[in-house]
Amino acid sequence: MLNDITLGQYYPVKSMVHSLDPRVKIVLLILALVTVFLPENMLLYIPIAAFILLTARLSNVPFKLLLKGIKPLRFILIFTVVLNVFFLPGETVWLEWEFIRITKEAVLTAIMFGIRLVLLVMFSSLLTLTTAPVALTDGLERLLSPLAKIRFPAHEMAMMMTIALRFIPTLLEEADKIMKAQSARGADFESGNLMARAKAMVPLLVPLFVSAFRRAGDLAMAMEARCYHGGKGRTRLHVLKMKRNDYLALLFMALLLAAVIVGNRFL
Repeated sequence: MLNDITLGQYYPVKSMVHSLDPRVKIVLLILALVTVFLPENMLLYIPIAAFILLTARLSNVPFKLLLKGIKPLRFILIFTVVLNVFFLPGETVWLEWEFIRITKEAVLTAIMFGIRLVLLVMFSSLLTLTTAPVALTDGLERLLSPLAKIRFPAHEMAMMMTIALRFIPTLLEEADKIMKAQSARGADFESGNLMARAKAMVPLLVPLFVSAFRRAGDLAMAMEARCYHGGKGRTRLHVLKMKRNDYLALLFMALLLAAVIVGNRFL
């Protein structure tokens, strides 16, 4: 299950999406997340899903890799859908028995919540799968640089966010190794009720936190040994410049956003 999490992983291939400016991809992600929450009719999710399919095709990222990232969230997805089905009010009653009351509006809302969660994970995974950590840091820093006028630590914030994303796969891999080592020594993480499973996770979390702090210390020492002192006076090997494809990607995303807004008025 831990190996199924794709957020933070980078898929190194050559494609049009990989070559886009990281600033553009971050802006596209923000616009995409806004677009996901706008539809009031499920039919409007069809063009959004088509946009994801097209982006995955142009990025040469296997679509099954995007679906793989949804697998760890299946319990949250099912819980969210079931919770909305049974507890949201509505007028058109489909089933009513004792305290159970299921309405058409609740079912449709639950399905929309599930679709939104899936699309959010896919869009976020596409960003990290098609953007190298260094490029992501540069893009975040450039986008946050105007805030430096009010003494906002743009470079430090971008560095922290990128390191956090980058270390998600590393920590998951470390957790998987610890879990397999403890399972080989007789630890049981699968059987028992919810409380029993939670208690079984304690021996896993302690060495994982120790390993995480050790890695953080090693990273800090490595950066200090290389005379890293933040973004002040720092030069870049690759200067970010927007190209024709970047403007086309922004235009296409703007058209999708406009189509959803217009669709809400007519559907």
